[in-house]
Amino acid sequence: MDLGNKSCWGKSKDSWRTTLMLAYQSLGIVYGDLSISPIYVYKSTFSEDIHHSQTNVEIFGVLSFVFWTLTLVPLFKYVFIVLRADDNGEGGTFALYSSICRHAKVSLLPNRQIADESLSTYKLKQPPERENRSKVKILLEKHKTLHTALLILVLLGTCMVIGDGVLTPVISVFSAVSGLELSMSKEHHEYAVIPITCFILVCLFALQHYGTHRVGFLFAPVVLLWLLCISGLGLYNIFHWNPYVYKALSPYYMYKFLKKTKKQGWMSLGGILLCITGSEAMFADLGHFSYAAIQIAFTFLVYPALILGYMGQAAYLSKHHQMDDDISYYVSVPESVRWPVLVIAILASVVGSQAIISGTFSIINQSQSLRCFPRVKVVHTSDKKHGQVYIPEINWILMILCIAVTVGFRDIRHMGNASGLAVMAVMLVTTCLTSLVIILCWHKPPILALCFLLFFGSIELLYFSASLVKFREGAWLPILLALILVTIMFVWHYGTIKKYEYDLQNKVSLEWLLALGPSVGISRVPGIGLVFTDLTSGIPANFSRFVTNLPAFHRILVFVCVKSVPVPFVPPAERYLMGRVGPASLRSYRCIVRYGYRDVHQDVDSFESELVNRIADFICYDWSHPELTSDPGNFFTYNLFLAAISIQLSKPYMGDGSHTGSEEDGSRSTRSSEEYRLAVIGNSNLSSTQAFDPDESMQQFSVSVGFQSAESISDIVEMDLQARQRRVTFSVDDHNDSDEPRDVQMREELKDLSDAQQSGTAFILGHSHVKSKQGSAVFKKLAIDFGYNFLRRNCRGPDVVLKVPPASLLEVGMVYVV
Repeated sequence: MDLGNKSCWGKSKDSWRTTLMLAYQSLGIVYGDLSISPIYVYKSTFSEDIHHSQTNVEIFGVLSFVFWTLTLVPLFKYVFIVLRADDNGEGGTFALYSSICRHAKVSLLPNRQIADESLSTYKLKQPPERENRSKVKILLEKHKTLHTALLILVLLGTCMVIGDGVLTPVISVFSAVSGLELSMSKEHHEYAVIPITCFILVCLFALQHYGTHRVGFLFAPVVLLWLLCISGLGLYNIFHWNPYVYKALSPYYMYKFLKKTKKQGWMSLGGILLCITGSEAMFADLGHFSYAAIQIAFTFLVYPALILGYMGQAAYLSKHHQMDDDISYYVSVPESVRWPVLVIAILASVVGSQAIISGTFSIINQSQSLRCFPRVKVVHTSDKKHGQVYIPEINWILMILCIAVTVGFRDIRHMGNASGLAVMAVMLVTTCLTSLVIILCWHKPPILALCFLLFFGSIELLYFSASLVKFREGAWLPILLALILVTIMFVWHYGTIKKYEYDLQNKVSLEWLLALGPSVGISRVPGIGLVFTDLTSGIPANFSRFVTNLPAFHRILVFVCVKSVPVPFVPPAERYLMGRVGPASLRSYRCIVRYGYRDVHQDVDSFESELVNRIADFICYDWSHPELTSDPGNFFTYNLFLAAISIQLSKPYMGDGSHTGSEEDGSRSTRSSEEYRLAVIGNSNLSSTQAFDPDESMQQFSVSVGFQSAESISDIVEMDLQARQRRVTFSVDDHNDSDEPRDVQMREELKDLSDAQQSGTAFILGHSHVKSKQGSAVFKKLAIDFGYNFLRRNCRGPDVVLKVPPASLLEVGMVYVV
């Protein structure tokens, strides 16, 4: 059961029990970072710009700012608005971006097909025929520069999340360990806190490869104990020191604070904003839990505990003005329980750091699936829990950066300035993307989106400006990291798109493949040859180069395209698009494997066996329905019902924003009657002769006519025929004595496939070198000749990412002049 996609507001007791259990589990994953913030907010705020005075205006003003910031941003913005902008139950920056891409043609992903819209997870908030063609949507789709600007905005938010993955573990662990300053002299404290913090960070990153599932059961109890601890201490300090501190929650104290402190008060907002660090995790981790679970956990436990914790600190400080230079959380903790609180705080900081590190791995994996990050090795640490990944290279880079920041800054003020700017940058990106979702996906009036943008954007811009003014005092670090990462990601995406365009323009005609044979000295060898390509139609140029240098290819030839679609998950039954390349006697197939940006890619062994099974299913389906997939004449006969939109379907594809033509458009000259339509081949039960469910409801697929071409027509026909004839599963009986020519040919083809599988499988991959054309612009030369090639040489190869065994690998060298 996918708990993340279930409605948690059901009436059954099991639904509520499940929701409460998810709310409890979310404490350790979602709220670890947010709950640890009381340790360092006041200390960072009062570090330099303002000072605690006898009038208590400063401390009460900061408390008022903290209260209203927690109320407006995490509670109102995220819990009640942003969490509803999910993508099939998934949250985060890429979820917002994929939702926008499905409702408007702004995607920069290549090899897009109309068949992708038939995915069950490719659901729209409203049927296309009822969509409101707003001026914002028309403007976004018209200007390609806006497509690029939107992608850069998403990449910027992603890079700030990665930067937060560097800064959050440092400031959390450093602040927790700094409690030792009350138990030792200043000289010993300076030499103890830094080494202890570095040691904890090294241990934290060294244990990442084991996965969080081994110790994840401890996360929720630790955070729950910490929340109870800070709320209990808060109540004690309120009643013991200042029961009237609740009056400081009035917004009037914010006015008094700014009136007295003026510019220094505005600059101190960079420390106050740290109270909402970790709020983005509520939306980013939505897919692991549910809207109701996260809402209940924050509204009824996390939010009250944080408010009580901040009020308790303010009540204590309002009666202790002599601690102007030592405003830390631990001074408000009674000495009798200080050591247990210190231990719990360190454990809670480790849990919060673990959550942001895991989130960094996850978002880099998503970036890689959308071709916005160089290839890295992704290890799935749990077979039972989906989405838990570990990336070795990123793990050690994060560890080195965390230790460097700890040793380099040595000051919670600089760490707070850096962390605050990264947090606010991510929130600003989320606010902008959510505004577009309100217009494009929810089809609300633009005035509502503008109100949302202005209200929350102005709050976040105020805090962002206060952090930005501290550029020389630590805020430069996330900006530098973001610039480096955005450059890397955009250059990689740009190079990948240019390389794809070269493949598209230089693919080989199908007639060339059909002409290969003994007459030209080409032989067929036993086995299966999997030719990996980014193309969804036509013959890739690297295969022609392979045959030119080695005049032979395998008895079973499969052109495999592993592509990403703008959805979080693709159901296994809808993952494979299968078709023939040439007549059945050629034994050549095309397989398009579709993954979502959160899908777990299969390892090569399971992928190979799964692919062979899907080919066998397609052979059975093809021979059982020759009128649907194998007879071009029937295609054009059945195509009469599409005459009304034939003119629209012949237009060039403009949906990806990267080139004026498309793969489908460019294949019209190379596509012949021997390359047939693709069929969705899912899991089938081959134990019976026929499995037919008359009650199965097939979705009537809605087709947008904005970006189809010749091949897209076949996709439409295939979808319509499947919708009419329902899904039928066939099996092959080896003892069938039927003399039907069709059955005999089907059994022969299946036998050839089985024999080829026993002979072995070869993986044919391209080993490319990309260079810019002569006379290219300086930016293009720098991006391609230096940037992209440097990244390609120093990142993982496609064989490592696909986990191809070296003994089965055949690499074809190619030079791409783009």
